[in-house]
Amino acid sequence: MRIFLNLLWFFCGGALNAIHWYLVGVLMALSIVGLPWCRACFMLGTFSMWPFGRQVVSRRALTGQEDLGTGGLGLLGNILWLIFAGWHLAVVHLTLALGCALTIIGIPFALQHVKLAFASLAPIGVSVVESP
Repeated sequence: MRIFLNLLWFFCGGALNAIHWYLVGVLMALSIVGLPWCRACFMLGTFSMWPFGRQVVSRRALTGQEDLGTGGLGLLGNILWLIFAGWHLAVVHLTLALGCALTIIGIPFALQHVKLAFASLAPIGVSVVESP
């Protein structure tokens, strides 16, 4: 079922969404200033392409160790991300979730948009893993 839903998601906008994330990641890498957010853009791009059966978890919870992204610098990076890009992306995903939820058949897609909205708010210091 995950494969079917991921394929349906991919052809109904997931690929376009991922391309957008990848282009933003390349632009951030080219700007040099955006390098801390570059990895997050590529991670969210892949996540937005195939969201069914995956979830976002803190790398601290995943590895049991603190790294650069899970410490104070990661917090600062997430605050800057939230101010300049995160809130906008979350509003877009929540709007799309509302539109999908209005159609009964779109509820699974609405739930994925909500997951992407939360991931868009603070992408530094997290990883995407397969759901159990």
